[in-house]
Amino acid sequence: MTADQLFEALKNTQEPKGYFFNPDREHVFRLLNSLLLNKARYSYMACPCRLAANDRGWDMDILCPCIYRDPDVKEFGRCYCGLYVSADWLAGKIANQYVPERRSVDKLFRDF
Repeated sequence: MTADQLFEALKNTQEPKGYFFNPDREHVFRLLNSLLLNKARYSYMACPCRLAANDRGWDMDILCPCIYRDPDVKEFGRCYCGLYVSADWLAGKIANQYVPERRSVDKLFRDF
């Protein structure tokens, strides 16, 4: 799969749910290519903005779209990595702001 194919597939499944790609196309494709790289590395698309453990069970919370996307987009108008944004964020009704990490400390600092 190419980044262009992934873009189309995700766009078609996520936009009807109210999740849109960030208008910064370069940023989006950098993330999509990183998702594909993680798929090749781990056999799953772990969020490229977080450290994956190469353990699907451990990383279930960061499989894209991660479980943090919904609360991030609801509260801040975009997800942590900035791949997905809301319609209000796109329309400029929500200012672009820092999205704090929601992943628990034990997930962030696992002994590998």
